[in-house]
Amino acid sequence: MSSVPVITIDGPSASGKGTISQIVADRFAWHFLDSGSLYRLCGLAAYKQGVDLDDEAALVSMIATLNIEFALPEALGQATKICLDGQFVEQQLRNERMATAASRVAALAGVRQALLTLQRNFRQLPGLVADGRDMGTTVFPDATLKIFLLASSEERARRRYKQLKEKGMDVNLSAILNELEARDRRDRERVAAPLRAAEDAEIIDTTAMGIDSVVEKVLACWESGR
Repeated sequence: MSSVPVITIDGPSASGKGTISQIVADRFAWHFLDSGSLYRLCGLAAYKQGVDLDDEAALVSMIATLNIEFALPEALGQATKICLDGQFVEQQLRNERMATAASRVAALAGVRQALLTLQRNFRQLPGLVADGRDMGTTVFPDATLKIFLLASSEERARRRYKQLKEKGMDVNLSAILNELEARDRRDRERVAAPLRAAEDAEIIDTTAMGIDSVVEKVLACWESGR
């Protein structure tokens, strides 16, 4: 087991794991890993290079050539600054097309294996908060604390709708709900590292909780040694 502490925060799309992870990492002054961005980056790079999202071998070869850099946001709630092959691309990643692409490539075992070492390299002192879908089950099974966030599909769709509307995007709530539920099914049913809570994870239903309440619950779990 590594001596570097890790808190994993997993959960389905729009469960709040990204925001909560950033806040916890900021409180502790730890490193932060937004693992979902890696899969979105794969999707974006595939589109840019004309690689089919179902061509596992081609995607694995492509991943080996990617130059990816991360920088924490200047303010909480903002997107992580992400550089792909010398260009900042965070704005290109935050749309439903890239979210769907991320879910599709994440279902491929070869892609997940290619990204595994990259993700584990983020484990550096003084500690790491890792946000994703399989951080506690596959990437960091020896994590110091594992959190799994839940929320109803309707509440998650409402959150995503509000988020996208605030960015000036023309979106439809019903369409978002349908896509979110389809993505949930893909994530749960995939053979490689399906979406599920680790056996030793603390499960938090955030449907009726505000951000501050969820953060305090996570910090309480850490302080209690869970």
